[in-house]
Amino acid sequence: MADRSTLSLKLPIEQRDHIQGSPSAVVTLVEYGDYQCPFCGDTHPVIKRLQEHFGDSLRFVFRSFPLTRVHAYAQGAAEAAEAAGAQGKFWEMHDYLFEHQATLDTGHLMRAAVALGLDKARFAQEVAEGVYAGRVREDVESGIACGVVSTPTMFVNGVRNGGDDDFETLGAMIEEAIRLSQSSTDERLS
Repeated sequence: MADRSTLSLKLPIEQRDHIQGSPSAVVTLVEYGDYQCPFCGDTHPVIKRLQEHFGDSLRFVFRSFPLTRVHAYAQGAAEAAEAAGAQGKFWEMHDYLFEHQATLDTGHLMRAAVALGLDKARFAQEVAEGVYAGRVREDVESGIACGVVSTPTMFVNGVRNGGDDDFETLGAMIEEAIRLSQSSTDERLS
């Protein structure tokens, strides 16, 4: 059993993170994920559905946690997402990678760059030179500090999800976080 201190988010959400949603959202969902992990692939549409359902109450943060001992293309895919992010298309590449998990080799990553309208030469050079390997390593290290050992690992307002990564389980955690936030606000106002 992991030490309870490792079951919460250690690295606060910062400008370095990839964030979708309102900065004023009352709930933040953080995923440590691996683009080649089939479980992360299954969770990807769940997160989309949660975002749609909770709207401005939810912001989503993705941090890469490539399981390189298990997934041969995970590190390259994570670096490709960062390279796309440097050109303002992180989320487009993020979605593309999860929607094409069976084809994450270098050739397919280059096709993705073209499909997304990236500067192909810049993308190819940055991926080949491992320009974003350090950025991915920072995500992995922050995950390890939080007790992450597998993917996906989710945190709702800094608290690790110990249940399934399905809509019902995550939705219930998010609803509870919203309720707690509203109770806290009501107490301050009274």
